[in-house]
Amino acid sequence: MAAKRKRGALAAGKAKRARSAPSAGKAAPEGGPRERSVPPQENNGIPPQEYSIPPPVSQGKWKNKERVLIFSSRGINFRTRHLMQDLRTLMPHSKADTKMDRKDQLFVINEVCEMKNCNKCIFFEAKKKQDLYMWLSNTPQGPSAKFLVQNVHTLAELKMTGNCLRGSRPLLSFDPVFDQEPHYALLKELFIQIFGTPQYHPKSQPFVDHVFTFTITDERIWFRNYQIIEEDASLVEIGPRFVLNLIKIFQGSFGGPTLYENPHYRSPNMHRRLIRLSVAAKLREKQQVKEVQKIKKKGTKVLVGEDPTEVVFETPAEEKPVEIQLVKPESKPIVKDKKKLRKIQRKKQKKLFRTEG
Repeated sequence: MAAKRKRGALAAGKAKRARSAPSAGKAAPEGGPRERSVPPQENNGIPPQEYSIPPPVSQGKWKNKERVLIFSSRGINFRTRHLMQDLRTLMPHSKADTKMDRKDQLFVINEVCEMKNCNKCIFFEAKKKQDLYMWLSNTPQGPSAKFLVQNVHTLAELKMTGNCLRGSRPLLSFDPVFDQEPHYALLKELFIQIFGTPQYHPKSQPFVDHVFTFTITDERIWFRNYQIIEEDASLVEIGPRFVLNLIKIFQGSFGGPTLYENPHYRSPNMHRRLIRLSVAAKLREKQQVKEVQKIKKKGTKVLVGEDPTEVVFETPAEEKPVEIQLVKPESKPIVKDKKKLRKIQRKKQKKLFRTEG
C-alpha cells in the first residue's frame, strides 16, 4: 500500500522550493523559465550574470485522437477483402468491425462508429459482386464522399521490391490540382485526416519511411504507396494501388444535401450497356453487308452483245467419215477373284527365277 500524503505536504514543498531558489528582484511567473543570479563571491568581483533554462522537450503526448473504422458490406470478393486488410495494416489508428448487412441503411454506420469510438470511416460497398464503391466519411457531422473503386491491386498480388515497417507514419503527397478546385480541396482535407497517422500514436513507430501519393489524372484520383530509400532518397512502390472515381460529395455523413456531383462520372451499368450496344452494332453492320452481297449476286447480269469479229479466228475442223460396226466386239474375260490371279503370277515369277538360277 502506498503511503498517504498529508494535506500540508504539497504546500510545504512549494514553499521550500521557493526559498531555496533566490531571485534577484521579482520572482519568475509560474510555469515560465526560472531566472537565477550568481553571487559576486563566486565570480571574484565580476558583476552577476543572468541566464534562462530552456523549456523541456515535448513529453510525446498523444493529442490527435483520430480513429478510423474500416469495414465493408456483405458480398465483397477476395480482392476487396485483401485491399481492406492492407489498409488496416498501413493505418495503425484504424479499427475493424464485422460486415454490415445489405438490408441496413447507410446511416446506421454512424451508430457503429459511435460504439467503436471512431470519428472517421472507410466503408466498402459491393454491388452485383463486381462493382466496388468506397465511402469516406467524417462521422457523425459530415461531410462524406462516395467513390467508384477501379484497377485494384493488393500487396499480395503485386510483386514489388519495396517494403516498410509496420506502423510507421506516412508522408502524404498531393497533386497541385487539389489546391485549385474547391471540391478537391475538401477531399484533400478528408484524405489528410483519414490516412494521416496521428503523432505519438501508441501503435505507430516514431519515424517516416513511406509516402502516400494522391494524383489526379483523367478526372480520377490515383492512389500509390512508395517506400523511401535512405541511401539516395529514391522511391520504390510497395502497394496497394487503386483508382478512385468521384461520384458525389454529401454535406452529411452517408447522406444529406449534395455538395458536388461529378459530371464526368459514368456508372458501371451504363458502361456495360454501351459495350453491348457497340458489339450489337458491329454484328448488325456485318449482316447488312452480307445482305447487300446476296442482292448483288441475285441481280440480273447485263448481257454483252455479240462481237462480229470473234468469227475471224474460227477454223472449221475436217469432217471424219462415220463408221458403223456390224459385228459385236469381243468381251474381256471377267475375273472374279483378283487375289488368285496375283498368287498365280507370283508363282510363275518364282519358277522363272529358279530356272534362271
